[in-house]
Amino acid sequence: MPLRGQDVARHPVRRIEVRAGHELPDHRYPASIPAVAQVLRDGLDLAPGVTFLVGENGSGKSTLVEGAAIAYGLSPEGGSTHSRHSTRATESPLSDALQLVRGAGASKWGFFLRAETMHGWYSYIEDLGGDVAFHDLSHGESFLAVLESRFTGPGFFCLDEPEAALSFSSTLGLVATLQRVVARRGQVLCATHSPVLAAMPGARILEAGPWGLRESAWEDLEVVDHWRRYLAEPWAYLRHLQDD
Repeated sequence: MPLRGQDVARHPVRRIEVRAGHELPDHRYPASIPAVAQVLRDGLDLAPGVTFLVGENGSGKSTLVEGAAIAYGLSPEGGSTHSRHSTRATESPLSDALQLVRGAGASKWGFFLRAETMHGWYSYIEDLGGDVAFHDLSHGESFLAVLESRFTGPGFFCLDEPEAALSFSSTLGLVATLQRVVARRGQVLCATHSPVLAAMPGARILEAGPWGLRESAWEDLEVVDHWRRYLAEPWAYLRHLQDD
């Protein structure tokens, strides 16, 4: 899905594409996921600013963010370009099949915020005598502290479901942080379930599902439609659980 009419030369990642000669079987995970298969087949051009990948569990959005982050040189378990910590290798082999087309003269700085592994990164930073005592903060506060202290300047910032730790108001705070990242010429690739986060003005939204990846307007997202109907009449959803 090419981008037209934009100056894409200087942001960190212009395109994600397949690496020639890779050995990832197309009939097995993760290449069997439609969104991943589409990227392996057609590649994916990334715009400056923020790109959200939105979709159900298992749709491939987090797998794609993880693969792009590792291909960029970031730790699979989160952290900056320089982080080198690991507890247990659980990442998919997708990154081995990907290559990134970099922007000319773009920053090589980056950070991968991965919700389920940040506790380990906090310990890693603490052992190094880090500047922020992340373990002394609440779950949500620590996420916001990471964003404020590490998402600075131009770079490639990957986030996997960052809203997992955040309240409604803190999610709005995350939107404000991402707006500052964009103002500093940072580039963001984020997997999310949050209709609040995905509503960020100016963001590009790609919806993952059985169709693969498709460009979507916020109001056309399936998750937005479900939340609207649920908040209007929760019982219409919950009664089915009772019947089961």
